[in-house]
Amino acid sequence: MLIEIQDLWKIYQMGSVEIQALKGVSLGIAEGAFVSIAGPSGSGKTTLLNIIGLIDGFNKGQLSVGGTAIQGQNRQELARLRREFIGFVFQSFNLLPVLNVYENVELPLIIAKKGGSKAERRERVEYLLEEVGLADRRSHVPAELSGGQQQRVAIARALVASPRIVIADEPTANLDSDTGEKVLELMKNINREEKTTFIFSTHDPHIWNMADHVVFLHDGEVKKEERR
Repeated sequence: MLIEIQDLWKIYQMGSVEIQALKGVSLGIAEGAFVSIAGPSGSGKTTLLNIIGLIDGFNKGQLSVGGTAIQGQNRQELARLRREFIGFVFQSFNLLPVLNVYENVELPLIIAKKGGSKAERRERVEYLLEEVGLADRRSHVPAELSGGQQQRVAIARALVASPRIVIADEPTANLDSDTGEKVLELMKNINREEKTTFIFSTHDPHIWNMADHVVFLHDGEVKKEERR
């Protein structure tokens, strides 16, 4: 398994109140899977994604990503694992407004010092912009794009460093239904072509049907799993 989770607990302390966000979650995710973490608001979806994405820690249990046990790793090692393994697609897009489409997508390669020469970086960025259907918008800034176009830029940016895992928290939440479906289809196509593992959260039953592995969360617990 690419990701292995055993008896994972996440507890938040809010003053004198203890909130159990995840309660003994156990889960295995295979390489190349297209996984939906489904459930109502407050079920623990975002918390689970943040832990898998190495953004947040956990109180007890075990997590392994790409064969590396996460517990006990220092901040520098976690940052290295994030750079090497994981790309993120945020529901608020998180594009830099002063950069154009091309520059937003190229930025992770520059920060991580990956992608080789400038010509090699350009080849990778332009390939992805073609894949997401935005080659003709490469010089536009985010304010000149629709919500669906901005989300496609965010997907290209998440993929540019060739991560093994892409995590998307409610990637269609700010999109109309037609645009949301196209964004998910794009993610599915890239999943097939690049063998990238996608893990996304949703509370939309229509989107669950696009996944080959659905994990149903409720009140911080895995209630059911479906593999197709």
